[in-house]
Amino acid sequence: MIRIEGLAAFVAVVEGGSISEAARRLRLSKSVVSERLAELEKTLGGTLLRRTTRKLTMTEDGVAFLDRARRIIREIDDAAADMAERRGALAGPLRIAAPVTFGRLHLGPALYPFLARNPGIELTLDIDDRRVDLSSGGFDAAVRHGPIVDSRMIVWKLAPSRRLLTASPAYLARQGTPATLAELEGHRGIFYTNRGVADWRFQTPEGAVLVRARLALGMNNGDMMRDAAIAGLGIALLPTFIAGPAIRDGVLVEIDVGFRPEGEFIYMAHAGGSAPPARLRAVAEHLRRSFGDPPYWDPDPPEVAIGSDRHPV
Repeated sequence: MIRIEGLAAFVAVVEGGSISEAARRLRLSKSVVSERLAELEKTLGGTLLRRTTRKLTMTEDGVAFLDRARRIIREIDDAAADMAERRGALAGPLRIAAPVTFGRLHLGPALYPFLARNPGIELTLDIDDRRVDLSSGGFDAAVRHGPIVDSRMIVWKLAPSRRLLTASPAYLARQGTPATLAELEGHRGIFYTNRGVADWRFQTPEGAVLVRARLALGMNNGDMMRDAAIAGLGIALLPTFIAGPAIRDGVLVEIDVGFRPEGEFIYMAHAGGSAPPARLRAVAEHLRRSFGDPPYWDPDPPEVAIGSDRHPV
């Protein structure tokens, strides 16, 4: 008879990439995970994973078996959660990916009281700025900041995200304050490298305009981009959830070049194909209420020119 513990071990090893990572996720010893995997293979009468000193790879049997193993585990988890929800409680496992800076500054503080009120939810947060593959990584959802581009995902908007051009007073005193998009191109820029481009996009009456400043520094973390801007290394385009406190404290200054940077969103994405569990919907709704619209982290919106008119961002 196939045991659910063996299926869980197999899926965790595949999604984690190693027995060590699977053991960490399952909160078991490596020897127990190995034993459960070996027992599953013996029961099935075939090899699911090839083990070498450097890596694990799936066999053809493993590839064929993986989707069914995932589906069985999900069905069992959902059945248990449904039973709890029938009794008026939210319960069951959730694994959500989220970016580092937003997770630390806003997502965590919003989630902690929700989890305290719903102790039956077993939430695992994977905090990393890399983009994850929801379908193969074992995630129920991902909270992300940016444009929504993956049409395969079901997306829930949690909050609008306003972005600002910012620099330190010392940098602007030394290099001058750009007042137009053309002047902005002559300045030094601090860019977010996870998007793979070193440009800024602005909304104009004629459509989107790209501006490429000179590269002063590229990095994949918003906190460090803010700190680099405060240190006077260049101009950074930052979301208000990062830049807001620094602007209020006067260590960063917002720059008005006549047009607004393109707007973005904080959103939660989950894979399509099946109805999301009630506990995931409850998390998303709680976050939407907690962040607000406009979100609580926005500084007072300045007036920015679009064409010849001036109106609030």
